[in-house]
Amino acid sequence: MTGKRDPLLSVQGLTKAYPGVLANDDISFSVLPGEVHALLGENGAGKSTLVKMIYGLVHPDRGEMMLNGVPYAPAKPGDARLAGVAMVFQHFSLFDALSVAENISLGMEHPPRPADLSEQITRVSQAYGLPLDPDRLVGELSAGERQRVEIIRCLLQDPKLLIMDEPTSVLTPQEVGILFETLRKLSREGTAILYISHKLEEIRDLCDSATILRQGRVVATCDPREHSARELAELMVGEILQAPERTSANMGEVVLDVSGLSLPAPTHFGTALENIGFSLRAGEVLGIGGVAGNGQDELLASLSGETRTAPHCIRLDGRPIGNLGPNARRELGLLAAPEERLGHAAAPDMSLTENALLTGAIREKLVRNGVISWAGTRKFARRIIGEFDVRTPGPETPARALSGGNLQKFVIGREILQRPEVLVVNQPTWGVDASAAASIRQALLDLAQKGAAIIVISQDLDELMEISDTFAALAAGHLTKPRPAHGLTVEEIGLMLAGMTTEEAPHADA
Repeated sequence: MTGKRDPLLSVQGLTKAYPGVLANDDISFSVLPGEVHALLGENGAGKSTLVKMIYGLVHPDRGEMMLNGVPYAPAKPGDARLAGVAMVFQHFSLFDALSVAENISLGMEHPPRPADLSEQITRVSQAYGLPLDPDRLVGELSAGERQRVEIIRCLLQDPKLLIMDEPTSVLTPQEVGILFETLRKLSREGTAILYISHKLEEIRDLCDSATILRQGRVVATCDPREHSARELAELMVGEILQAPERTSANMGEVVLDVSGLSLPAPTHFGTALENIGFSLRAGEVLGIGGVAGNGQDELLASLSGETRTAPHCIRLDGRPIGNLGPNARRELGLLAAPEERLGHAAAPDMSLTENALLTGAIREKLVRNGVISWAGTRKFARRIIGEFDVRTPGPETPARALSGGNLQKFVIGREILQRPEVLVVNQPTWGVDASAAASIRQALLDLAQKGAAIIVISQDLDELMEISDTFAALAAGHLTKPRPAHGLTVEEIGLMLAGMTTEEAPHADA
């Protein structure tokens, strides 16, 4: 890209305040036609509020925007779409029981006739390397295919600016490559892309420029290709980050043995588990990767005891426990922290003290002869808050009042401090800023060093490769055979995520 060009989007002094929070403070930046522009910042930095103002979901208190040289102030998303601004959200807004074409039609201002729309979907999806069958039910699609639906819905509206929020969080490495080729093609054709991601190596690979937010303000603009991922992260958080330290793994005997674990799908669009099997030793960290919707929630529920199995399918220290519920398994030392924080890992309207009691009652001996020790429970809650730096006024604060990242720190800390023999966690650092994520990973590694066996289920492959001794992939309810994590290539991991067996993956033609 050479020569002086006028911005496609110009943002000047955008400010948005909520009670007690200045979400965006005098934000200014611009995006050129055809530019892939990264928007970086930790949770709470103001990224979501900013793009919601650009897309018409939120109205700024002050400031102005220009689009193609004319004033731009969308009152609603429909105005943004008519002006040429489209957005692919991190959490898809699709109806499982409707077809691809029906879902796309619902997101268009003036959809064409069904036959014409199906033809357009087929033509555009093939032209951009994202083939879709317009007649398939969305409930039958993989997470990557669902994202294609959202992208094609945007492309059919011929956007001049495409906003993408964490677009690769549900994709395999191969699917990321396909998406990046699509985005580069759009860029060459003149479409500007505003790209939000916490995966900094992807930012360095894809983006031409970056605006970095911290605490609601712009703190830097740069070419991300001229900085390391660590330098970008330090600009985002304003401090020097230390990678988690792992001493050499000192593994003991097998403590958890899973064999022949098969369960039907809990709902019509859920995922059945098919003959899951693995062994986990004391001090071992097993990383389980997988694209969202491949059985992660179902696997955690079966290991935690929320879903019962035949007794012999799950053995803890040689004892069959498949038929035991969560409390019985906790008493024996198997603890779990699910992905969904509010409503599953924590009760929204209960205080942090009460939430500490919910899972800590047994191992922390907070109930004696049917009587709750509230003094002991508050002490436990304060210990979690202190040791895991949970930003909250105090232990009587309701769980729903915490930010997602702080609630995640509380949930993970609550389980770690109970000294589990086996800990199963799903998405342990989801929604947590870089420094807090590093602290959580270090806490998991420290727990393993003390002899606990740990299963980390995550969509963040970088995270899994950083802390895991062994790695397995979950694909359509099947778990690949665990392999040593050290030395695995991106291609091998991608093939495993796609459901290849351990024997096939190294020799398959990627």
